[in-house]
Amino acid sequence: MAPRTVLIEADGGSRGNPGPAGYGAVVRDLATGAVLAERNEAIGTATNNVAEYRGLIAGLAAAAELGADEVEVRMDSKLVVEQMCGRWQIKHPGLRPLAAEAAKLVGRFAAVRFSWIPRDRNTHADALANAAMDAAATSGTAVPTVAPPRLVEPPRRLGGPEPAGGGAAEIAARTQSPGADLSTAPVSWEPRPTFTATRLILVRHGETEYTEQGRYSGRGDIPLSAKGRAQVRATAARVAALAPDVAAVISSPLSRCTATAEAIAAATGDVPVRRDDDLIECDFGAWEGRTFAEVREGWAGELDAWLASPRIAPPDGESFAQVAQRCARVTERLLAGYPGQTVVLVSHVSPIKLMLRDALAATDAFLHRLYLDAAGVSVLDRWPDGGVAVRSVNETAHLAEV
Repeated sequence: MAPRTVLIEADGGSRGNPGPAGYGAVVRDLATGAVLAERNEAIGTATNNVAEYRGLIAGLAAAAELGADEVEVRMDSKLVVEQMCGRWQIKHPGLRPLAAEAAKLVGRFAAVRFSWIPRDRNTHADALANAAMDAAATSGTAVPTVAPPRLVEPPRRLGGPEPAGGGAAEIAARTQSPGADLSTAPVSWEPRPTFTATRLILVRHGETEYTEQGRYSGRGDIPLSAKGRAQVRATAARVAALAPDVAAVISSPLSRCTATAEAIAAATGDVPVRRDDDLIECDFGAWEGRTFAEVREGWAGELDAWLASPRIAPPDGESFAQVAQRCARVTERLLAGYPGQTVVLVSHVSPIKLMLRDALAATDAFLHRLYLDAAGVSVLDRWPDGGVAVRSVNETAHLAEV
């Protein structure tokens, strides 16, 4: 009978970063420490982080093959653990498909718990990874070196608390699969008593004539419509109720945003409004002012390529990847300039979607699946240690009477 709960110890490395790389993963019975499966593979030339993710994926796949219900994952890669827990952004595009593959495997279990451990407590997986790196260095290509399953005596007690003086700092989060009973789930993130989060309130500008007509509205300075001005008044009242202690309101330089920002600033105590060019909408180039149907008719191939990749720009325009870089600069400036305070950002669909994508560690498909209403409000918290908590996405209840 398959064990209900298993432990995965995974590791990966590269000699050169990038260089000859490989991973190792061990699956144990959590209660007894018996080794149920081992996996390792030389993956050719890759980075440390790619190898670490490949080790995690191999371990999760092996646990699924064994029919495990619940999994505890222990790794000495803080980056992988934090990204899988959703507290760190996945900034490198090469890691996003690997994180998505790992997340898909996580969904096959009733629960998965991630913990960071020091390297000296991950020796079994490390040895498998090093054997794989030896193979990669010898061959220069990807070589499977899967080790056969074997049973060993556990070197330590695997369940329960750490021995006194162990000193292992564990970072843990629980991920429930769809339909799981969340009423009995353990706490999904650890409190940070030493730090205060910087709260970012993301507000899309009110409606314009282009919004109503479904036209691409990028750098064109289209003013708020009459309905948009009414939406802005309702949104300003909502933000004031959410955060009476706003430190600053930061706005895209376009008038549909500055008008929204000024109303919010007035409602929250005449706080300063500062314009930031990095919050401007994506430059849609030749598609500016056109409907989706018009773009499909005139640029079908270019549209398909743009929808398929955030690194593709509209003709004479800007890619979402470039917008994401701007948004990251804004966030870093705000975290440095307003630590532990609340800041309102008034921007457009694309920048707000990209900020939410990264905060949620979502894939690029998120950009075309999330709908953001005009004057909608989203809230996220950012901690100095890299922690992220998304508290709401596209709040619109305040617009019900507009």
